[in-house]
This record gives sequence, structure tokens and C-alpha cells, in this order.
Amino acid sequence: MNTRRTRLTFSFILSFFVFSNITHAQNNWDWYISGGTIVDGTGAPAYQADILIRGGHIGYIGAVNADTIRAKHRVDASGKIVSPGFIDVHAHGNPMKTPEFRNFLAMGVTTIVLGQDGSSPRPGSLNEWFAQVSEANPGVNIAVLSGHGSIRAKVGVGKTAPTVQELRRMERLLRSDLEAGAFGMSTGLEYVPGLYADEAELTYLAKIVGEYDAIVMSHMRSEDNAKIETSLDELAAQGEYAKVHASHLKVVYGKNAERADEILSYIDSLRKQVIEFTADTYPYAASYTGISIVFPKWAKTNKGWKNALKERPAMLRTFLKNKVAKRNGPDAILFGSGEFAGMTLKEAALQEGISPVDLLLERGPQFASGAHFVMNQALQDRIVAGKKVMISSDGSPTMWHPRGYGSFAKVIRRYVIEKETLTIEEAVHKMSGLSAQTLGLEKRGVLKEGNKADILIFDLSEVRDVATFEEPHQLAEGFDWIMVNGQLAGQNGEFSKERFGEMLKRN
Repeated sequence: MNTRRTRLTFSFILSFFVFSNITHAQNNWDWYISGGTIVDGTGAPAYQADILIRGGHIGYIGAVNADTIRAKHRVDASGKIVSPGFIDVHAHGNPMKTPEFRNFLAMGVTTIVLGQDGSSPRPGSLNEWFAQVSEANPGVNIAVLSGHGSIRAKVGVGKTAPTVQELRRMERLLRSDLEAGAFGMSTGLEYVPGLYADEAELTYLAKIVGEYDAIVMSHMRSEDNAKIETSLDELAAQGEYAKVHASHLKVVYGKNAERADEILSYIDSLRKQVIEFTADTYPYAASYTGISIVFPKWAKTNKGWKNALKERPAMLRTFLKNKVAKRNGPDAILFGSGEFAGMTLKEAALQEGISPVDLLLERGPQFASGAHFVMNQALQDRIVAGKKVMISSDGSPTMWHPRGYGSFAKVIRRYVIEKETLTIEEAVHKMSGLSAQTLGLEKRGVLKEGNKADILIFDLSEVRDVATFEEPHQLAEGFDWIMVNGQLAGQNGEFSKERFGEMLKRN
């Protein structure tokens, strides 16, 4: 008997049996999406292909013989775009209070990043928060940053620089958050208590972030036109030790596209001396923040405001008058919270029968937040197209600003369809693949075999933002199919009662 031939025959039969079973198993799928135009999130040209999904992952992308496929669900995506779900790198919200996050889902966002502007939950005890979020079963995937301001407050650091002991306590909290799964550290250097941090403190913490190959995402010291380069320099100094990122990049009081080109060129020059420098922006010419933004540094807290009323009321009055005027006047502040929500500062003052400055003096720096119309649309339009600038909303389900409901749909409507500033491939890359790459989000942001099935199907011409400053809580339209982790979260404006988001942790 020829032993070698027998072994070869047995090996061939075994291989054929195994191959047949694998092929048979691979023909059983959860989803079969056929005929769509794939915009995969990498920025590469779109192409025609089918997609097969099983177990929450993309199993195959390519040509499929429909007659040989067994799938629980079939979707004919002919004539439509198939893209990754969008990633909002700068978002706000409370997963325990509003776990549905339909404002994000409706505009195609399947992953959000919380813990922004230096404020984050449970510094040093993130695992407890992770468990709560998972129990709340959010509608979108959630990543989080460790907030520098929250760490500073927990340690009890005041207006002065932290002592060596305090800095080491801050380090322990930051390391705990990063080891638990935070994707980096956020700073809010225009807000209390982040505004008290000096270069030495920020450098010390940036070195720790760099050890974990994570990112520093910063609401910079100032976004004013005259100070923006200085703020970028401060962030770039931290970029010697860690990846750095400018949150909601904008230029307050700046004018025209030429100024945007100057800022983008300046960032390009900084990239030559840092590990990595990225940014995000939103497509609106009004910001949203607390009314404390118009108060001086020495009166941004309630304690500071009360002291100023006693010790230097005339100086505070003059400062507020000049600041409000510089920020385009009381008509340019639209309250989004508190008793005057939906009214401008001018309208609220008229209702109370006092001047706008007197209203601010009476209520103080912490009584409300609002939209501030202090940006130039042409300048912001140019920033959207900038190199390594991704899209964010800086919004939430409750914020009185349309950006939380419209940003990602508006990018497609305004910059892809109307202005043709971006191709659909470029826009999707800025809203998905670039964001995942920047944060280190694994298996998301790109349509690729083995990646998570966060997927959108839409007709390009039907996507539109509906939210306005007068009615900011209107859901975006046009995303026909919204899939989160391989599950159908939304279809033609209707949303599943079940929620399929996951708590994401950085490895």
C-alpha cells in the first residue's frame, strides 16, 4: 500500500470537507446589503459592492451571488451611499439621563466622545461610570476622555499652581482613568478651574498622556482672533510629549476665508515640531457656552462675582459693557438654558425692564448658557475643509443650539451638495475614518472586513439638517438605515425601542 498516496488522498478529502462546511457556514448571514455605493471612510474613491454582516461585524465586502446567500435580512441599497456610522469627536450629554441619543443617531452619528472641555465623570473611578453606562444601554457607542478640570477640582487645587504632592495626586487620577480605558485627557483652559493651569502643570500631565500613546484634546486658552496663535503655541508645546488636538476650532472675531487659511497654515507649521496635531470643527457661526464667557477672569465664579460687586462694581460694569459690545452686542447672545431660554440678552433685559449689563450684574456668571454669534461663516467654511480637521457637533440632546441635531447632516447638505467644497469621500472621511484613526478607536470608522458594523445607508440628495436656532431640537432627515453594532437602530425616521450602543474603552 502506498502510504504517501493514502495520506494525500485523506488530506484532500478532509480539506474538501472542511472547506465545504466553512463555505456553507459563511452563507448564513444576519444582513445582506446589495447594490450600494461604498464610501468606506478612508477617503478613497467610492466603489460598487455588496456587504455581508454577521454577529455585529462586517464579514465580507465585494461581489455576491444573491442566489447562494442565506440572510435574515436583505437590503437593496441600489442608488444609495453606504458609509460607516459617523463619529462625533466632541459631544456632550448624560448617558444615564438621555440614553437614547436620538439627536445623534438621526444625523448618522453612531459613536460619541464625552468628557470634554476638562470636565469628565468620576475622575479616578471611571470603571464605576463605565458600569453605569453599560447598564443604561445607550443608543450610540460611547468613548470618554479624562477631564483635567475635574481632576484638578477633585484634588482641591485652587488658583495657584499645584504643589508637588497635589500634582502627584493629579497624576494618579489621570493614570487611573487612562488605564481604565479613557482615550486621552481633555482640557478647558477658558473655564474655571482649567484657566488657572500653567505650562508646567500642563506639560507634566501631557507627558503622562504620551506614555499611554493617548491624546490631549483641548478647549484652548482663547479662541479670540488676536490670541489664537498664542493658544495654538501653548497646545503645541504639549504636543512634544503627546498627540494634541484643538477642540471646536474657530476664530472669534476673525473675518473671511483668508484668515482661516492663515490659521490652517500656522497649524501646518506647528505639525513639523509635534507628535501629531489635529482639530475638529462644527459647521455653524455661533458657539454655545456659559454666560461666564463675558465676565472677567476675576469674576467668573459666583464667589468672584460677589466680591467684585462689593469691591469694584464700576470696573465690572465697564468690563461687561465693553465685552458684550465686542461680542456683537446683546442681540448676539441667545440664552439656551435657565429662565430666559430662547430669548436674546436684549429681549431678556427688556422683559425685566433693565439694561443688558444690569441683568448680567444681577444674575452673575453661572445663571445660564447660550449661543454666541461671534464667528464669521466664510472663515468657518474654510476651516471645515482644513487638513486633519474632522467634524464634531459640540452638541447634546438638550442644548439650545442646532449643532447637536444638525451638524453632520449639514456638512453633507452644505459642503458636499450645495457648495461642493468637499467630495462625499472627503466628508465621510472627516466624519468617520479620520476620527477613529485620531482617537485610536479600533475596528470602527471604516467599512472593512472584520470591523464593527456601524453602517449608514442614505440617498445623498435627501440628507438635510432641520434644526434652527429658533427650533434647535428637530431631528435631521435622510439617513434611511442606521445600524449600530450590526443592529438596526433607525429606518426611515423611525427608531428602534431597543438600544445597541457599547461602552468603548481604549486598549
